[in-house]
Amino acid sequence: MRIGVLTGGGDVPGLNPCIRSIALSALDRGWEVIGFRRGWQGFLEIDPAERESVAAHSIVLDREAVRGIDRVGGTMLHTSRTDPRTVAGGDRTGHVLKVLDALGVDALITLGGDGTLRFSAHLSAQGFPVVSIPKTMDNDVFGTDYCIGFSTAITRSVDAINALRTTAESHERIAIVELFGRRSGETALLAGFLAQVDRTVIAEVPADPDVLLPLLAADRRSRPGAYAMCVISEGAKLAGDEAGDGDRRLSATQRSETAVSRRLALLIEQRAKEGTIVQQLAYLMRSGDPDALDRMVGFAFGGLAVQKIEAGETGRMLALRDGNYCHVPIDTLLGGTKTVDVDRLYDRARYRPKLTHVEGMPMFLY
Repeated sequence: MRIGVLTGGGDVPGLNPCIRSIALSALDRGWEVIGFRRGWQGFLEIDPAERESVAAHSIVLDREAVRGIDRVGGTMLHTSRTDPRTVAGGDRTGHVLKVLDALGVDALITLGGDGTLRFSAHLSAQGFPVVSIPKTMDNDVFGTDYCIGFSTAITRSVDAINALRTTAESHERIAIVELFGRRSGETALLAGFLAQVDRTVIAEVPADPDVLLPLLAADRRSRPGAYAMCVISEGAKLAGDEAGDGDRRLSATQRSETAVSRRLALLIEQRAKEGTIVQQLAYLMRSGDPDALDRMVGFAFGGLAVQKIEAGETGRMLALRDGNYCHVPIDTLLGGTKTVDVDRLYDRARYRPKLTHVEGMPMFLY
C-alpha cells in the first residue's frame, strides 16, 4: 500500500503533528507514504515522466523525514490555495488522477479547509479513495464541530488581546482588535469571551455604530484605567458602511487599508471623539507552535485517517461532533455553511458573547 498526503489552504498549528501521525501509523503497517508539496498546486507541476519533476514536488515521508516535526507549527509539506478545476487552461482533475496512477498511490489523505476539501470530495466522486481532514483556524468547515488549528488561534488571540490592555490603558484609548474570520465569527466570539473584552463584533451580525460607539465610550469612562477593548471579525459589517463588501475576496495585504477595524476606529474618533488603537492580529493567529489541544487532535485525526484506509472506508471526512471523534461522508461540507448560532450564543443588543448555559454542551460550546 502506498498513500499520499497533502496540505492545502492557509497553514495552521497542528498540521505537522497530523502529518507525523499519518506517516508513523502507515509505516507501522508496512505501507509507503509520499507527501505532495504545496497542496494541489504540487500535483499540477508534476510530470510523472520526469524524475526531477516528481522529486521537486513530492517527498518520501519515512521516519526520519517526520522526526520532530510535531513540535513546530506550519506544514512541512508547504501549501497553496489551488483548485485544479479552476486554474488557467481549464479543469485539471484528469492530470491529478494521472499523477496518482503513475506514482502508484492507492489512497490519498488531504488536510485542508473548505477549498481543499471541496476538491477532495470531487476527486472522491471520480472514484479515487480519499480521506479528508478539516483544518482551519476559522473553524468554519460544515460537518464538524472542530478543525485543526482553532484552539491555537484562540489561545494566540487571547494572549495578544490581554497584552494590548497595557498600552490601551496607558494611553486611555479604545482598542480595536481585528481577528481573522471572513464568513464566521467563531474566533472573535470565543477570543472576546475568554479575554473578557467589553464588546465583540462578529461577522454574522452587522454592527450599528449609533449603538456600538456610545457603548464603547461608556465602557472607557466606567473603567478606572479609562480604556476599553473591542474585538471584531475581519468579515464584520458596519451598518450604513458598504466600503468593505467586496474586500472579503482580497488578500489580507490588499484589505489592510480598508479593514473593518480601521473603519470602526475612524468612526470612533470622528463621532465619539475618543482616541483609538487598532491592531490586526492577522497571521500571528496562525503562526508558531500548536497548543496541547491541536497536537492532540492532529495526532488523533492522523491515526484515524490511516485506520479508515485500512478498513476500506474511504470517501470520508473526519470530524469531531459533540466532543467525539467520528467520520462523515466526504461531501458533507458541501451541504451547508458553518457560522455562529447567533440566537443561542450572542447578545445582539450588547455586542457580547452569550455563553452562560453550558450544562450538557461539549467543551467548545457548540
